[in-house]
Amino acid sequence: MIRLDPDVAGAYNNRGIAYKDLGDYKSAIADYTTAIRLDPDYAEAYYTRGNAYSDLGDYNTAIADYTTAIRLDPDYAEAYYTRGNSYSDLGDYNTAIADYTTAIRLDPDYAEAYYNRGLAYSDLGEYNTAIADYTTAIRLYPDYASAYNSRGNAYLYLGDYNTAKADYTTAIRLDPDYATAYNNRGIAYSDLGEYNTAIADYTTAIRLDPDYADAYVGRGNAYVDLGEYNTAIADYTTAIRLDTDYALAYSNRGVAKENAGLPYCSDYQRACELGKKECCEWYNDQCR
Repeated sequence: MIRLDPDVAGAYNNRGIAYKDLGDYKSAIADYTTAIRLDPDYAEAYYTRGNAYSDLGDYNTAIADYTTAIRLDPDYAEAYYTRGNSYSDLGDYNTAIADYTTAIRLDPDYAEAYYNRGLAYSDLGEYNTAIADYTTAIRLYPDYASAYNSRGNAYLYLGDYNTAKADYTTAIRLDPDYATAYNNRGIAYSDLGEYNTAIADYTTAIRLDPDYADAYVGRGNAYVDLGEYNTAIADYTTAIRLDTDYALAYSNRGVAKENAGLPYCSDYQRACELGKKECCEWYNDQCR
């Protein structure tokens, strides 16, 4: 179509989408830009170019494109939603919430906008408000596994471990390969003192995602609570192999080594270097 009629902006935009789906963002952006040059009022081309920039982590440029799309089409709910995502990625949660709220006003059944607004409220520590948004997302889309998982996280932060556990269990029922939900349910079980059940969940998370450093740390923590320090040390060591700058893994391995009667100062020192202030105090008090 482009070969026959090189001035058709829509064809460039569509080819850009195809390039983006293939992961060729440079070619995609070039095609979106051509579409915009041919039709400067083409809101969708700004929107799709913004998506490409967002996927590349260039959130400020993405925001600029989404803003132009919104100026050209003030009722463009998806552009408000994706601009909200970019603001959230930049840590500007209040501005993100404003954009999600506009997207919801324009499309009251926009489950993803409720879900992402819930994430932004969670990032601000407003867990009850987040729960309300996750609940609306679930009402609009009852099979929304991520919304159950995130609502579980909010309940976990509020100390309501049994309700959190129930949400994680629903997320797992909806998505049996949801490693993060198994890991998070393991945290809830640990918080309830059910360490062996927690270990089973962490182990499933690791089976589903063998590079899941957080799950190794969580399982290590449960083994520490059971007094199985050497097994815990092995898990922390794996976490460190997967993420050599994982301060908590060094800190917790140091604690496990200290309890096991093994040399531990190097772990506290490394955790201190990585920003764990309490480990600096422990190192200075115990290792110098």
